[in-house]
Amino acid sequence: MKIKKILSTILLIVLLSINLTTFAYTEDPDEWDYVWLDEAIDEVKGTNELKVLSKVAIIYDRNSGTVIWGKNEDVPVPMASTTKIMTAIVMLEQIEIERLNEEVIVSKEAANTIGSRLGLHTGDKITYNDLLYGLMICSGNDAAVEIAISIAGSVENFANLMNQKAKELGLENTHFVTPHGLDRDGHYTTAKELAIITDYALKNPKIVQVVSTREYTVNINGNLKTITNTNELLGYLDGVNGVKTGYTSKAGRCLVTSVTRDDFDIITVVLGADTRKIRTQDTIKLVEYTYKNYKLINIQELVNTEYEKWCSINEKRITVYKGTKKRPPIYLEQSKYSKYPIRKNENIETESTANTRFEAPLAQDTIVGTITVSKGTEEIDTIQIKTKEEVARKGVIYYFIEMMQLLKFIV
Repeated sequence: MKIKKILSTILLIVLLSINLTTFAYTEDPDEWDYVWLDEAIDEVKGTNELKVLSKVAIIYDRNSGTVIWGKNEDVPVPMASTTKIMTAIVMLEQIEIERLNEEVIVSKEAANTIGSRLGLHTGDKITYNDLLYGLMICSGNDAAVEIAISIAGSVENFANLMNQKAKELGLENTHFVTPHGLDRDGHYTTAKELAIITDYALKNPKIVQVVSTREYTVNINGNLKTITNTNELLGYLDGVNGVKTGYTSKAGRCLVTSVTRDDFDIITVVLGADTRKIRTQDTIKLVEYTYKNYKLINIQELVNTEYEKWCSINEKRITVYKGTKKRPPIYLEQSKYSKYPIRKNENIETESTANTRFEAPLAQDTIVGTITVSKGTEEIDTIQIKTKEEVARKGVIYYFIEMMQLLKFIV
């Protein structure tokens, strides 16, 4: 009897340990309290100050690719299930869109993955499409592992593909070890680089479709199962259309959010929040602060207007002495930004310079002027005006032909 009791106690401890481990990585939508979401919105609308409790946070403007506001945004930290944004990118770039309806057989490794789960078992049949929804909507770690194994043969090989993509995106402080984001040494990113990953992901229409879905029914081995999006702000806060939640003991509560209001597209990231409430309130603060205090300026329109003014004054003044052509055609380089966010009490100004006198030979792409875009004392961009073609220097023969033409005119 004593042995039986000891074995029972050990079994109970093991089961409790497994349950606690699973709970630590689970996002339960039934626990959301929408009452305090309303309070958070009202609170931030009543102030121009921005103070967040999360350890890391950022507001990223998608139009310009610039940071509007940040807190420790360049510090590498673990990012939990927000990792799955990159998993979705790699998945969709490794298989053709036509293969999304292809079925895979769930491996034992995927079925045994702990944490938040889609609910896969060894030998189950499921399509890539349903794995993608399970990955991004209910944050299935089992779905992440099955995607990795089905596409790359192993979690390690898939992580290599994720790191390769990070390198292609120019990320210097991001490294992946897993496709799901459970705590592992060497698995990290920064808020800014996670925003860049998210911005890239949202250029894929399939990812946009998935992350903006609140509920979806998957088919696992012939059985239908409805899953609910773990993003508590989706369908609740004005303009929110994605993207991904996350939680581990090391990463804390994490949330990446994309928002669109009047063509003003932003991504907010909060990492390392102590509670779900803080994570959500901080995100609401970031979003409402942005749209209350910032506006989007059409930089391209301002630059084009300044260029037209520049041409009306300077284009006919351009002179190339001793050149085979007196006035070469010109063009305006592409500006760095099409649109740019500024505070509502600020203005954007443009200023131009001109250089119109040259001596041949003149190289193609010679700078004949500039247009500078500024916000107060801060220079945002300088766009150059250049020549479209080279102008050769006149030779003896060219002068002889000119003289003969002149004589013919006189005669």
